[in-house]
Amino acid sequence: MAAASPQTPPAGRILRDPVHLLAFGLGSGLSPRAPGTAGTLAAVPLFLLLQGLPLWAYLLVTALAAVAGVWLCGDSARRLGVHDHPGIVWDEFVGLWITLIAVPAGWPWILAGFVLFRLFDILKPWPIGWLDRHVGGGLGIMLDDVLAGLYALGGLQALAWVLL
Repeated sequence: MAAASPQTPPAGRILRDPVHLLAFGLGSGLSPRAPGTAGTLAAVPLFLLLQGLPLWAYLLVTALAAVAGVWLCGDSARRLGVHDHPGIVWDEFVGLWITLIAVPAGWPWILAGFVLFRLFDILKPWPIGWLDRHVGGGLGIMLDDVLAGLYALGGLQALAWVLL
């Protein structure tokens, strides 16, 4: 039997607190169904802004978002009293941005990256699942999605290599 989902704080509390606001993906993590997917979807418009940057700047922003996410997600989780609350989706933002590094232009590629990232994030192949279960705090929250993003990046680049 699956464990009960943790109680999500009132939306007003999340949206007024800058740490929770960012950790909850600008509110996308408040989705009552599939908050991880909602968070990944909310990361797409920000990706569209970031993709205009030179590659070095895109990588720098993504790396800084990942490092900041360790503190951000960890602090939000600690304050909520739940290790990895499903509404904390900043890790999904970063995971998708990793997936879409140097993605070929066009919506079909963004959609393919979205699907690959969600698959790896949900299925958690080794060692993603192991890390998810054994690494705590903000690092644990971020690490499995960073690795899922790297797996999806590899899959997306392989797909581009085959098709282009």
